[in-house]
Amino acid sequence: MATITDIGVSAAFNVLTAIAFLLAFAFLRLQPINDRVYFPKWYLRGMRDSPIFSGVAVQKFVNLDARSYLKFLNWMPAALKMPQDELISHAGLDSVVYLRIYLTGLKIFVPITILAFLVLVPVNWTNDTLERMNVIYSDIDKLSISNIPNGSKRFIAHLTMAYAITFWTCYVLLREYEIIANMRLRFLASEKRRPDQFTVLVRNIPPDPDESISEFVEHFFLVNHPDHYLRHQVVYNANKLADLVEEKKKMQNWLDYYRLKYERNPSERPTTKNGFLGCFGSKVDAIDYYKSEIEKIGKEEAEERKKVMKDPKSVVPAAFVSFRSRWGAAVCAQTQQTSNPTVWLTEWAPEPRDVYWNNLSIPFVSLTVRRLIIAVAFFFLNFFFVIPIAMVQSLANLEGIEKALPFLKPLIEVPFIKSFIQGFLPGIALRVFLILLPTILMFMSKFEGLISQSSLERRSASKYYIFLFFNVFLGSVITGSALEQLKTYLHKSANDIAMIIGVSIPMKATFFITYVMVDGWTGIAGEILRLRPLIFFHLKNFFLVKTEKDREEAMDPGSICFDSSEPRIQLYFLLGLVYAAVTPFLLPFILVFFGFAYVVYRHQIINVYNQQYESGAQFWPSVHGRIITALIISQLLLLGLLGTKDSEESTPALLVLPVLTFWFYKYCKHRYEPAFVRNPLQEAMRKDTLERAREPNLDVKAYLAKAYRNPVFKADEEDHNYSVVDDDDAWMDEEVMVPTKRHSRRTTPAQSKQDSLSVPETVHERR
Repeated sequence: MATITDIGVSAAFNVLTAIAFLLAFAFLRLQPINDRVYFPKWYLRGMRDSPIFSGVAVQKFVNLDARSYLKFLNWMPAALKMPQDELISHAGLDSVVYLRIYLTGLKIFVPITILAFLVLVPVNWTNDTLERMNVIYSDIDKLSISNIPNGSKRFIAHLTMAYAITFWTCYVLLREYEIIANMRLRFLASEKRRPDQFTVLVRNIPPDPDESISEFVEHFFLVNHPDHYLRHQVVYNANKLADLVEEKKKMQNWLDYYRLKYERNPSERPTTKNGFLGCFGSKVDAIDYYKSEIEKIGKEEAEERKKVMKDPKSVVPAAFVSFRSRWGAAVCAQTQQTSNPTVWLTEWAPEPRDVYWNNLSIPFVSLTVRRLIIAVAFFFLNFFFVIPIAMVQSLANLEGIEKALPFLKPLIEVPFIKSFIQGFLPGIALRVFLILLPTILMFMSKFEGLISQSSLERRSASKYYIFLFFNVFLGSVITGSALEQLKTYLHKSANDIAMIIGVSIPMKATFFITYVMVDGWTGIAGEILRLRPLIFFHLKNFFLVKTEKDREEAMDPGSICFDSSEPRIQLYFLLGLVYAAVTPFLLPFILVFFGFAYVVYRHQIINVYNQQYESGAQFWPSVHGRIITALIISQLLLLGLLGTKDSEESTPALLVLPVLTFWFYKYCKHRYEPAFVRNPLQEAMRKDTLERAREPNLDVKAYLAKAYRNPVFKADEEDHNYSVVDDDDAWMDEEVMVPTKRHSRRTTPAQSKQDSLSVPETVHERR
């Protein structure tokens, strides 16, 4: 079990590592050759020029200005200077609200930490309960609730603290929810024109024996939205075509690499092997080989493109339907279209760069089955991951390591090595086991069939949070406590085991302290260093880059990665709320994380990250709900813990807290959540009216013409300078009439079997 000395050694190691990362970052960011690595966002916006193209010789690569090194920490105040409104304009509302998660953590835990150290630490420390019990403990545990004797009146302090934590947390969350809801409404009201404001995604379009999907969509919306329907874009199953385009791009990169290599050394033609991964097969001329491969893939791509455009089976029963106004789109997106609630399902279309095109081809009826499969798979993933968690906990203890590797016993007994293992190894071992988890969970979310990057990240974040709660939190507490107190368990009666577990749970605070330092201190410092993007940029710059466009593509600005970063933040909320009334010694470590991460991520959002989409902070209700969940969990665990301490009289008082907290959650859900899932018609009409007054000649049809065309078709148009004409565009210059008894305008010989609509005799499209 880690002692204060072990925690001190771990803290010193993590602090020194974090400082080393920060110093390396401060030095590397000043070098002209690394400018595109640490300021890519400004380059992508065309607001920064590379210092490599100015100056002389060495100064193009190395900063020789000694005065600039004296201000190596000026990035911190610079990151905090940009006002919130300017930051929203610069990075978007998603990024700003993400930063507010860290601010919310500071607002919640700074007062709680001060109060806990003033009240609970003296109450816990001035007892000798652990000294008189037959359990393993450290000096840190004497600061916890475990050091309070059973049935003591001192538990009144912990009960009062639980109420203070609950009311303060709910107050902060209420204020934040109100502020962010207002920020979202202002953002939507002031936001520039975007295609998704006029567009609705329609799914599960029923088959019609007389009309194609495109014709059926056209007719349906001309009948039911005659004054507002503008155009539509059917969805094609172009996944195979997208794979070919991606494969062709990879081959082109290899061809560029070998051409550049040949230009640098014209005396020798580069060669490669034509087998698996270029490591097997016969040796061939690399340039000729990749030229032939590109030509072959190009032919396959052209054939597949023709097949997709001409084969009716390639058209998916879904379409992006655009309207003349935001008001018309809002009405369609937020209402039921027919008496059958399972067809013509409408929802707001994601913005074009947020669309995950691969999943649009998944049949809507299979989504339920897919989600059931993933739910079962996720359950077993959680269940079987308990095994590596138990391994981490067993090897994190000295006895476990000595049993597994007895020859290391003399080395382990060295005081410094012993402190390093107990104070650092548990956190780093857990971090290693979690490296691949976000990738696995994202794959599972994609299999479920979600159709936007933002929804994929939110779904993956939910899975990750559930995983962290059951495996990292509960798994570490249960397996770690059981392993540490195994001898005590064996010599106690069954009636005493519950009491021993109640005493042991607070003792796992030392494990979580090491994890916070490794993941929350060193990990955040590693985030700003950007070592991996730095290495990859220079490798690409040396081997592949020939033009400015190549150099821009070599930059890897990255993004917030909400699916992996937000659940980690929620783990710190959970740890802070659970241990605030149990082991307050953990709180300062969490405060350091929230403060340090806020500064680092603010800098990254301003200078580095290039967010791939803008959802208008739609993720905040999930963030709010998970913090509330952590608060209720902390109350229930404290309730159970006091039950093992012969303090049953506190049960009625503590039972009130989860009920009040859940009521608070329902109040916030009904009061503020609608602002995140529905768009007010009043605001839509106001924006439409202002736009018509300011731009009376705006051609919305031209603006939306190619907004929701699959990128594989856009890429082909750019390469070959031609335009793909959609079926839904060909008739737009005609006078459109919709008879009462529907017949197709083109090829339908008789009345459609799907027709059950009652409309006026003739509806003219308003131009």
